[in-house]
Amino acid sequence: MVNLIKIAKARQKMLKNALRIAEKEAKTFPEGRLRVSKAGKQLRYFKVTKSKDSSGEYIPVDNRKLVKELAQKEYNSQFRKLAVGEYERLEKFIRKEETKNANLAFSKLSPTRKALVEPYILTDEMYARMWQDEYGGGNGLFPEDKRFATKRGEKVRSKSEAILADMFYDFGIPYHYEKPLVLNSGRTKYPDFTLLNIETREEIYWEHLGMLDDYDYRVDNLKKLNEYRENGVFSPKNLIVTCEIPEVPLDISGIRTMVSELFPVA
Repeated sequence: MVNLIKIAKARQKMLKNALRIAEKEAKTFPEGRLRVSKAGKQLRYFKVTKSKDSSGEYIPVDNRKLVKELAQKEYNSQFRKLAVGEYERLEKFIRKEETKNANLAFSKLSPTRKALVEPYILTDEMYARMWQDEYGGGNGLFPEDKRFATKRGEKVRSKSEAILADMFYDFGIPYHYEKPLVLNSGRTKYPDFTLLNIETREEIYWEHLGMLDDYDYRVDNLKKLNEYRENGVFSPKNLIVTCEIPEVPLDISGIRTMVSELFPVA
């Protein structure tokens, strides 16, 4: 039910954004409504402006713009009516379910009682902590290459990876660095980062390609991305890929904006 509430809220957000656009557009439509007449395979369009006029004024074929505007006007009216109704029904559903959520049996306990109880459904915070603690190590290969410290106290292989790790840390996104990923083929890969989407409890893999100006590096990583895809790891499902070359450095500001939208906790 918790996921249904999250889906309902996401749908509300979508409806709210669409309604804002539709309401703004509603002020720009021409007068009248569209009537469509079909004779055989030929369509003819008419603009009807008077309530007692069932025929309307013929719209020449070269005035396609007016035809589309009148069609959009009718759609706009129906959309706004249905969208408002859907938004209100979602609001009632969310209010009702949030007061009857089974997780409240634990979250409303006092700190003293929480310490005595094992919840049947882990809270997001508890799940994230468990996920973070389940794997403590990283890729043990070439530890001498890990020269850049992160805010969390680990060492990574590049300055850009340190920037990314610190961004995840600042946003409160649970992550592992170079956590082993065993593919269906049995081969083990080490994505730069494995992130946890706390809302969905799904793992998202992040590869940063920081040396794309190097031919061998580029070929190796393209092969790796192909292997990921063959094993069900691909964008936008569960893989994020960032890139840089000396002439085009890491756009950390844009990436922060992207992450804040992809990970609700951010």
